[in-house]
Amino acid sequence: MTGDSAWLGTQRLPEVTVHASGVLAQTIRAEVRQTRRFRTDVQIAVCTLTRVRETALWQEVEAAVPEHGLGVEGFVVVRRGNDLVVAAEGGHGLLYGYFYVLRYFEWMSGDFTVVEQPAVPIRMLDHWDELSGVVRRGYSGKSIFFRDGEVVPDLSRVRAYARLLASIGINAVALATAELPDVARLAGVFREYGIAMSLAVDFIDDPRDERVARWWAATIARVYDVVPDLGGLVVRTARDPEGANLLARAVTPYGGSVFWRCSGAEPEQDWRDRRADRARAAYDAFIPLDGRFEENVVLQVKHGPLDFQVREPVAPLLGEFQETVFGVELQVTQEYSGQQQDLCYLGPWWREILQFDTTGGGGVTVADRIGAIVAVSNVGDDLNWTGHKLAQSNLYAFGRLAWDPSADPVSLLHEWAAATFAMDDRTRSELVTILSGSWQTYERYTAPLGVGFMVTPGTHYGPSVNGYEFSGAGTYHFADRYGVGVDRTVKTGSGFTGQYPEPLASLYEDVYTCPDELLLFFHHVPYDHVLQSGSTVLQHIYDTHFQGYAEVEAMVARWRVIAERFEPAIRTNITARFETHLSNAREWRDQVNTFFYRLSGVADAHSRTIHR
Repeated sequence: MTGDSAWLGTQRLPEVTVHASGVLAQTIRAEVRQTRRFRTDVQIAVCTLTRVRETALWQEVEAAVPEHGLGVEGFVVVRRGNDLVVAAEGGHGLLYGYFYVLRYFEWMSGDFTVVEQPAVPIRMLDHWDELSGVVRRGYSGKSIFFRDGEVVPDLSRVRAYARLLASIGINAVALATAELPDVARLAGVFREYGIAMSLAVDFIDDPRDERVARWWAATIARVYDVVPDLGGLVVRTARDPEGANLLARAVTPYGGSVFWRCSGAEPEQDWRDRRADRARAAYDAFIPLDGRFEENVVLQVKHGPLDFQVREPVAPLLGEFQETVFGVELQVTQEYSGQQQDLCYLGPWWREILQFDTTGGGGVTVADRIGAIVAVSNVGDDLNWTGHKLAQSNLYAFGRLAWDPSADPVSLLHEWAAATFAMDDRTRSELVTILSGSWQTYERYTAPLGVGFMVTPGTHYGPSVNGYEFSGAGTYHFADRYGVGVDRTVKTGSGFTGQYPEPLASLYEDVYTCPDELLLFFHHVPYDHVLQSGSTVLQHIYDTHFQGYAEVEAMVARWRVIAERFEPAIRTNITARFETHLSNAREWRDQVNTFFYRLSGVADAHSRTIHR
């Protein structure tokens, strides 16, 4: 059983001929055989550049190839009249070019030339699936890879997943280690779709112990004996960054890489100490080490300094590394954004992060600087892959933005919806409207103004305003009867603002220039502090929580209008999730508003119901 076909179920193509050889050419031929056909005079040829002269458009294709070439993954698509040619230097580019045509063919008209190359070389999905079948921070059922301590015997669903990933440009995955023959089986499936598999490991050893180095070298050699094209290792948790170099030296003979997650040293914090700050940890730990890592180490940096919050500043590390290869880490799985119960399309948030100017002065963006873009996947063995059918849009958007970080998130929604559902344009527009603003809606009814968390400890779903307030987690809001927020300024707080370059450091340091949406992340302010929007902090909290809940009500109303146009199973799934979503949004609205009313004693200016 492979589950639903997601965005690969509705497309059609005319006859396609393949002028190429190799594993990926065979994959393309298999794709052609399973793609639905329709009658047209257009003829499609997929060919390597070395064989492009076998096609009618060889001159146009050769003229379109950039001087620097297409690289391993780039491709050209040329159409003139009824001839259409997809050309690339090898199998990877051909596969991506084929999926490009599959995605857009029925929208194509007239003559055109397209040249595409990925903006980021490594586009990877991490999977925190345990061999038991449990998925850490997973909200879509159990693992599609593992069950009862071993790899599942039937890999047909893994193959279907690899196909989905390749269609959106993903070229790497990380999975837990298993018995070597099973590792080889999994790697073989992903290899069919041009996806390199890495192994996720924990490193808690002493990297200065020669016995440790020898053990890892021998173990890695055994793995490469059975999977010669293994991508490398992804280190989920670790203690000593020097371990990255130890592992890098072990995989170097085989061309592998080590992806080392930069979580920093995060000891238990004392909530009494206002200057202790978890947000500082990664920068403080890794900036002194810049330039001291092996060339095949990729430091994997969370997009924000805390932990995948629905709003937090871009991590200063992403603008400060100068001599080390690094990548940005996102979360497709919705740990802090509704857990695939609440609808929250994250495409706009990711694009904002990727396009963030790391200099603050018209300089390079995050997307310009990174060598990899990585995310924790949101799939499981639920029939629709992602628990909430509409959460497939996040997986789709991640892949497309990893390929092109400048892509418009709303346009990606239209692409995804058109490919996923058989629907008319009006229904698609209504669905896109429901999805497109859902991230901002989620932000409005949850933790205000970038203060973060306020979630139920452990599960991280639903509100618990003081849930972590007296813990050692370092995720505080410091609300009292006078004000709220975390002082991270250099002048009076933890000094975190000083980790940014100028002019960003001054922008965040000044309470009057700090962006409203990040104010409580950087500053502790009184409730009557006036935001740049003209509202006081407290009234903003009340207003946005009422507004956020009202927007969820509007989403549900829009859905009810179009629900009957969807297949029964899809309709039932989405309707049930919206019921949970509405209930959760109500709890957030009421608990947050009541909490701040009880603390401050200040009523809502519009006399709306706040429970006392």
